[in-house]
Amino acid sequence: MPISNATQNAILALTFQAVAWANYADNAASSPQTSTQIGLNTADPTTAGTMSTNEIAYTSYARASVARTTGGWAISGSSPTTINPVSAITFPAGTGGSGTASFFSTGKTGGGAAAILWSGTVTPNIVCGSGVTPQLSTATAITLD
Repeated sequence: MPISNATQNAILALTFQAVAWANYADNAASSPQTSTQIGLNTADPTTAGTMSTNEIAYTSYARASVARTTGGWAISGSSPTTINPVSAITFPAGTGGSGTASFFSTGKTGGGAAAILWSGTVTPNIVCGSGVTPQLSTATAITLD
């Protein structure tokens, strides 16, 4: 069964913008997440994986953070509802090593084997390594339908 357009919007707004979902969920924790971590993956991390599953490992790589606000993420459309970063997500420039980013994953801050919120493909793939600064554009989309 599909979920309603209003529910799609509410789930994405709660998760990525920290907007309370009236009478269902709020952001009143004593120390709520203020940003979402974005990672690059060399293969699909799968629904059973974590952010560290197939995570790229070029030299100097680190996950990027995007604020959990309307200034960090923009919601549009319905059936599906889509959320995109407001500005490009830039990762550290490679100083060695290599790897091809073919997927991205999103999750809580803190690093390590964090649970994945959503993941998706990177198109076109990004060949990473020395001198390359990987970037996900504002066209990077997460959808809920």
